[in-house]
Amino acid sequence: MNGELDGNPFASLTEEELRERFEATDYVADDRTVTTVDLALRLGRPLLVEGPPGSGKTELGKTLAAGFDTELIRLQCYEGLTAENALYEWNYTKQLLAVQADEGTVAGGAATNGDAGAVAGGREHEGGDGDAAGSVFGEEYLLERPLLRALRSSEGRPPVLLIDEIDRADEEFEAFLLELLSDFQVSIPEYGTVSASTPPIVILTSNRTRGLSDALKRRCLYLHVEPPSFETEYEIVRRKVPELDAAVAAEVCSVVERLREESFLKRPGVAETLDWARAVAALRHDDADETLAPDEIERTIGCLLKEAEDVGRVDAELLERLHDAASAAAERVD
Repeated sequence: MNGELDGNPFASLTEEELRERFEATDYVADDRTVTTVDLALRLGRPLLVEGPPGSGKTELGKTLAAGFDTELIRLQCYEGLTAENALYEWNYTKQLLAVQADEGTVAGGAATNGDAGAVAGGREHEGGDGDAAGSVFGEEYLLERPLLRALRSSEGRPPVLLIDEIDRADEEFEAFLLELLSDFQVSIPEYGTVSASTPPIVILTSNRTRGLSDALKRRCLYLHVEPPSFETEYEIVRRKVPELDAAVAAEVCSVVERLREESFLKRPGVAETLDWARAVAALRHDDADETLAPDEIERTIGCLLKEAEDVGRVDAELLERLHDAASAAAERVD
C-alpha cells in the first residue's frame, strides 16, 4: 500500500500547511524535519525517527496528533514485548463463563474453519460457514491493544500510532511489525486478518541502543535528530516556558549547551532543559531577571543530570565555567 493509498487525507498536504500545524502547537522544526514529515504523510509511509534520548523524538508524534486534532495511540516498547501484548488479548474469563453457560463455543473461530476473510477496519468478521455467532473468538471477547486499536480506528482523521523506543523491543517483535508497516494489516489466528480502512500515521522512535533490521528501515522514511542548537533551543524555551525572563532563558540554554560538552553518562536533552527552565522560573520572584548564579545552578542541577556519577562531577570549577557561559549568553541573542 506504501504511497499508493486510496483516500489518503494527506495527499495534498503542503510543507507550508504542515509548518503552520507545527507553529500552532509551538513545535520548532527545521526545514529537513518539515520536509521529511510532509513526505511521510503524503506518501502514507511510516517514519522512523532516530537520535539520542531527549532530542524531541516522542514529542514529534504528540505534536502531529495535536496539530491534526486526532487521537494519539502510544505503544511503549520494552524487552520481552510480544505481539499479543501490543496487538490483542482474548477476554479469557468472559470466554470461560460463556462456554460454561453454553452461551459460546470454541468451535467456529477463524483458526478452525481456515477461511477468515479480511476485517476491513476491524468492524466486520466474515468467516466461513462455521463462523458461528456463538463463537468465543468473536468481537465481544476481543480486547484491543495499541496496534489493533490503531488499525480499527474509525474516528474521522487517522490516528497517530507512536511506537516508542522500538530498539528496546526484541528482534522477534520487530519482525512481527513488518506486516503492519508494509500493508497496514495484521493476522489474528483465531479471528482473521484485520486491515485498516484508513492507515494510521505511524511514527517509530529509536535511541539507537541497537541496530534495527534493514527490512524495518526499508518500510519507513528516516529522520535523524540531534539535540538542538542554542538558537533553536532558545526558541523552544521561549515558547514552552513564556513565564521565564528572555535573558534568563538564553542563560539556561547556554548552560545546557556547555553541559553537553562534558563526557557525562547521560547528557541533558530538551526535556531536561524545559524542566530546568520551569524550575528556575518557579524559584524566582523579585529577582526574575538576575543572572544565573553558581549556587542556583548547583541547587537545581537535579533537573538536568540524572546519574549520581554525573552530579558528582559538578565541582566548583565546572560551576564557574557554567556561570561564565550564562554571563555570555546575552550577546548571543542580541
